Amino acid sequence: MQILKFKSKNASVYLLEEILNNIGYKVIISDYFGLDTHNAVIDFQKKNKLVADGIVGVKTWTVLLKTNEVVLNQKTKFLSEKDLIDFSKKFNLELAAVKAVNEIESSGKGFLLNGEPKILFEGHVFWNELLKRGIDPEDYNKNNPDILYPKWTKKYYLGGEKEYKRLAKAIGLSNDDNFREAALCSASWGSFQIMGYHFSKLGYKTIDEFVSKMKLSEAEHLNAFGLFLEKYDILKYLRTKEWAKFAKNYNGISYSINQYDKKLEKAYNKYKKLL
Repeated sequence: MQILKFKSKNASVYLLEEILNNIGYKVIISDYFGLDTHNAVIDFQKKNKLVADGIVGVKTWTVLLKTNEVVLNQKTKFLSEKDLIDFSKKFNLELAAVKAVNEIESSGKGFLLNGEPKILFEGHVFWNELLKRGIDPEDYNKNNPDILYPKWTKKYYLGGEKEYKRLAKAIGLSNDDNFREAALCSASWGSFQIMGYHFSKLGYKTIDEFVSKMKLSEAEHLNAFGLFLEKYDILKYLRTKEWAKFAKNYNGISYSINQYDKKLEKAYNKYKKLL
């Protein structure tokens, strides 16, 4: 595992904070190792008779993972080398390009510690999904501003397992099955955070089939990602290694702000040398 400490910023920090949260520490789950995480790590180290330096190295990781055996039980859900090879063959892609995309575009891990796929509930999408079903969201948003709003905002994101509470709240607004379907369509799912409302275009018969697939494995997340790229004609840019066009079409016009194209090209060159 990667050595982490105060001010570290990467996907491993997200896992660390998930584990800390799961064992009772109230830390903000993100990819940034803040002061709250630093204090939690020191407390954990003291309680487990480790050197209390706030640095998460091999020994601290070992003890943390032992207290979260559920992580080990999820091994069958994790992406494998064979999954990436199969994906490259299925979509006629160079393996180095597939590995680059998996490194840069995936969220690092597609499942939470409780075994559920990662989600992010979008209240503005829920608003539109209700409208598409002939339901006026204005009738429901007064007491539910955290799950139902007309324009995108990140102010209501809770992250981690708490996103499922927002999803459950949305489903519970009515016994009408339209609300349940609209809510499931309004969350992004898995490693590549594919929005539920894409289910039909990607070939899934129902939103329930899509969700059930997302619960199976990261290989299913990767497959959905491939179908998404194929449906929206983005695969061609991955085949020709046109990283800017790929990033623009997948990440949107703001891709350059986060330098997704440059990150993809760098990762590709790295894997090209290794393969």
